Amino acid sequence: MLIIDAQVHIWGSGKPSGHHRQTSIFTAEELIGEMNEAGVNGAVLHPPSWDAGSNEMAIEAAVKYPDKFCSLGWFPLDDPSQRKRIETWKQQPGMVGLRWSLTREGQETWHQDGTMDWLWPAAEKAGTPIATMAWRFLPLFKQIAERHPHLKLIVDHLGLVRSAQGQAAFATLDDLLPLAKLPNVAIKATGAPGYSKEAYPFRDIHEGLHRIFDAFGPARFFWGTDITRMPCSDRQCLTFFTEELPWLKGKDLDKVMGQGVIDWLEWKRG
Repeated sequence: MLIIDAQVHIWGSGKPSGHHRQTSIFTAEELIGEMNEAGVNGAVLHPPSWDAGSNEMAIEAAVKYPDKFCSLGWFPLDDPSQRKRIETWKQQPGMVGLRWSLTREGQETWHQDGTMDWLWPAAEKAGTPIATMAWRFLPLFKQIAERHPHLKLIVDHLGLVRSAQGQAAFATLDDLLPLAKLPNVAIKATGAPGYSKEAYPFRDIHEGLHRIFDAFGPARFFWGTDITRMPCSDRQCLTFFTEELPWLKGKDLDKVMGQGVIDWLEWKRG
């Protein structure tokens, strides 16, 4: 089975946000070492905004390890002079799309204050997928997806309440599940162990995961780790999906664990 992690970070400077490992450097080579130990074949890099040079670092990793990495990069949306970058973004090595967490100071309102209004039609025209942590504005996200049916959109981290655990994390499901009816919306099942109050195999989130999978299906439900902030090992993030979820098996498992995200992002590995 081909295993592709749908979200990981590498960086070379800055102060990591949230519960990420508090180290100023985490290299592609360090990440590959952890991936190899867990049995992960490749990953979608998400250059973090805390490192101003993270895009360049991701590009270098994709050039050096083209079978290992592609990237969802970023640029400052509040700087109008940057906007034309969308037209040639995917011409950069390994860049297959864009991603903003919208959690950094000053970014929290970009989705509603007009900062991002130009982006959705421009990305649709350029054929550039966009991922974001949409759990705070799922009804608005649905409207955006409906207005731009040819724009591929990805909801980060299962669309769950970022700071919650157990059943409280799934408070967004009533707004999240209707998004599955839109064929241009996919979901990253990344960071799942972080939503659990329990130890491995995280049984308190099994039912919620199953509901999201049933809604989106195997082709739009992408396994991943966001490993630098997980409470468990890379290997446990993997076996949680491959061994502990009895409803996930066969061709569906193959899609979820790697082929689905490759197809969605149209990543030409190697």
